[in-house]
Amino acid sequence: MPDAAVTDPAVTDRSAVVAETQIDRDTNQTTGQPTDDTARGRSLGARPVSDRALAWLMLVGGVVGFTAAFVLAVEKIALLTDPSYTPSCSLNPVLSCGSVMQTAQAEAFGFPNPLLGVAAFPVVAATGAALLAGARLARWYWLGLQAGVTFGLVFVGWLIFQSLYRIGALCPYCMVVWTVMLPLFGYVTLRNATTGMFGAKVGGSRVVRVAAQWHLVVLTTAVVVALGLIADRFWYYWSTLV
Repeated sequence: MPDAAVTDPAVTDRSAVVAETQIDRDTNQTTGQPTDDTARGRSLGARPVSDRALAWLMLVGGVVGFTAAFVLAVEKIALLTDPSYTPSCSLNPVLSCGSVMQTAQAEAFGFPNPLLGVAAFPVVAATGAALLAGARLARWYWLGLQAGVTFGLVFVGWLIFQSLYRIGALCPYCMVVWTVMLPLFGYVTLRNATTGMFGAKVGGSRVVRVAAQWHLVVLTTAVVVALGLIADRFWYYWSTLV
């Protein structure tokens, strides 16, 4: 019988070199940052949604957010022109855009808040359209987008607190923007984390893996908590409608 095959040490060494080279291609060993291939979408772990699904979310979310912000801006201009004007979204003592628009919080940066959405949401929608068309965006662009959606979510959180516990009224169009910002932030962040935009260490962390696996649970929980806070804060009014 022929002798058993013997592994050639030279072959083993070449395999090791190939493996190390692949690692070097994926991650810059000097900076620890992802290289272009990784930054363009090579996943470091489980992806919650595909790039195409994220692109559709950004396109639709951007259009919806822009529409809500634009209508709010028009209503604000009408209110400034005629103080007696009743906005179309002033439906009752709780759902009252007019009450919210006339507060200092409605101009947090010295100009009407809706102008932020009018400027920002078209960028989100255009990014989604570009991705659907096959564009491959650079790492700096994704990080810039991350900064934008993070600011948006923090600002929305502040506005929710102000609406519930300081102003005591809700703006329906504002709530549309709140609803859009939550999944935009969540899925852009998960996409960036799982593709190495924040570095391989973050992308491979247990927190990111769990968030990617249970993303729908996390999103649903956040929505339920927000609805619960709204229901509790204005229960005195909701209870009269039952």
